[in-house]
Amino acid sequence: MLGHSLALLADAGHNLGDVLGLAAAWMATWLGGKAPSARYTYGLRRSSILAALSNAVLLLLVTGGIAWEAVQRFMQPAHPAAHIIMVVAAVGIFVNGFTALLFMSGRKHDLNLRGAFMHMLSDALVQAGTVVAGAVILLTGWSWMDPLVSLVISVVIVAGTWSLLRDAVNLSLDAVPTGIDDEAVARYLGDLPGIAAIHDLHIWALSTTEVALTVHLVGDEMANGEALLPRIAEEMKVRFGIGHATMQFETLAMAETCFLRPDHVV
Repeated sequence: MLGHSLALLADAGHNLGDVLGLAAAWMATWLGGKAPSARYTYGLRRSSILAALSNAVLLLLVTGGIAWEAVQRFMQPAHPAAHIIMVVAAVGIFVNGFTALLFMSGRKHDLNLRGAFMHMLSDALVQAGTVVAGAVILLTGWSWMDPLVSLVISVVIVAGTWSLLRDAVNLSLDAVPTGIDDEAVARYLGDLPGIAAIHDLHIWALSTTEVALTVHLVGDEMANGEALLPRIAEEMKVRFGIGHATMQFETLAMAETCFLRPDHVV
């Protein structure tokens, strides 16, 4: 391989991951914009969650491969060409750093964009470490710096990717999205005028940017529901960031026989 550098091999692996990750993010965005159908009644918005999950898994797999190769290099040292390492990596830092900046603004609100951002940032980190390794090798001749830097970078990438993987898995399993306080939502609904109790409350992600809710509201005055519905829908969106809220009103008598009333029933 040109330069005989594991750090450059790590860079190449992450570049491949970048291409696949960005393609997945773009495809998910395109699929998420398609209209709902009779079969996919929510559309294909959850593809953004799958893209974020695949990005995280791909990053960890590539990083694991790099770490394994680094361990092998300690046992069978190579002699990388330091000047080639530094030049190639320096170009990569500029390209990937600039691309990461394009995704920075949306990463806090969109897990899909966060996955793309992490891909580009991790690659820039690999390349920065590669430049450092090349400089040290050039000045000292310490070829073991190449696999050592690769291991350090692998640890940094795993630490940064773990939260992305955790959030993507949680959304895939219909967990309450990060940033949504389900107890606060339950308190708000329970304190509404005319509402005696609530049950069957579910909050989940339709996509990496959209949240849905369903709930049964129990009260004696069913007519009050028509006035409450617009108010609840607006408050869910403004106060809690839940844009797709579905409410079912029940009288006290109806609630007693509702088979969805127990918390363990879904």
